[in-house]
Amino acid sequence: MADDAKKKARAAERERASAIAEGNWVPAPQDKSKATWFRVAAIVLWVAAIAIELWVIFKILLPKGQEVIMWQIIAFLVAMAVLAIAGNLLWRKANRLDPASEKNKFRFFVQNQLGAIITVVAFLPLIILVFLDQDLSGKQKGIIGGIAIALAAAVFATGVETNPVSQEQIARERNVVQALTGQDQVWYSKKGSKFHVCKQAALVTGRIQPQNLVSGTVANAHGDGVDELTKLWPTEARKHCDVSEDKIQAVLSGATGLNAEELKKTLNPDEDGLVKAPASVPATPGNVTPIPSAPAPAPTTAQRPAA
Repeated sequence: MADDAKKKARAAERERASAIAEGNWVPAPQDKSKATWFRVAAIVLWVAAIAIELWVIFKILLPKGQEVIMWQIIAFLVAMAVLAIAGNLLWRKANRLDPASEKNKFRFFVQNQLGAIITVVAFLPLIILVFLDQDLSGKQKGIIGGIAIALAAAVFATGVETNPVSQEQIARERNVVQALTGQDQVWYSKKGSKFHVCKQAALVTGRIQPQNLVSGTVANAHGDGVDELTKLWPTEARKHCDVSEDKIQAVLSGATGLNAEELKKTLNPDEDGLVKAPASVPATPGNVTPIPSAPAPAPTTAQRPAA
């Protein structure tokens, strides 16, 4: 059993290395495993929230002529909200560790907005039935309905993803960072929204205190909840990270395998003019093409001495 597990782990690592060599990004096995557990836990919590919703609907609201206890419904609503919020946060964390691909637009949308969808499923039918219930007084409907709407809004806010990360985003940010610094390492605060090319660039912003500064891979930064590589990376690399202008221009020219559209996604819109890359470029191993260096001098041919 142990040998089989090791073989599977080695096979998975080989597949991951092969995918990365083709220019794709694949989560590390431990991150994928953690994301799976987070998703399972989120689904369990969501199912529990919907089960409470169904209980309230079929046991309290739908039966006619039954006395409705207002505080009981409110307690159930609060329990639903707590379960749904916990599920949403776990699901979003899983999407940071193991994000979807942008290639399948529908799946990308559903995977990232599933928490918001679950919120609608869990709360909307119940809210409608509260206002239609004939056993509730107008005052009770106003109180219960108002609380339900407020809780649903709070849950929805934790479920909707306004800036979802994708496999392609991690791949292109990793490409840029590796081409500039030679390694997949960035600097950031877990409370921030941007990660930076080097330590000095992160500190010079003034938004990150030294004690809050951490470093990790691009994937680590996204896993910690940081949204993206700073859009000012050319300026950071030039002024604070001792990156040569040749390297910066090589990246902007597409020498690392990113086309113009991909590079523009890493920059502010008003800096699109910096991009010199073609509309499309050939795929490159590891999605990072080495920056061309000066050609080596031609070898000299030894001549035989004259007799």
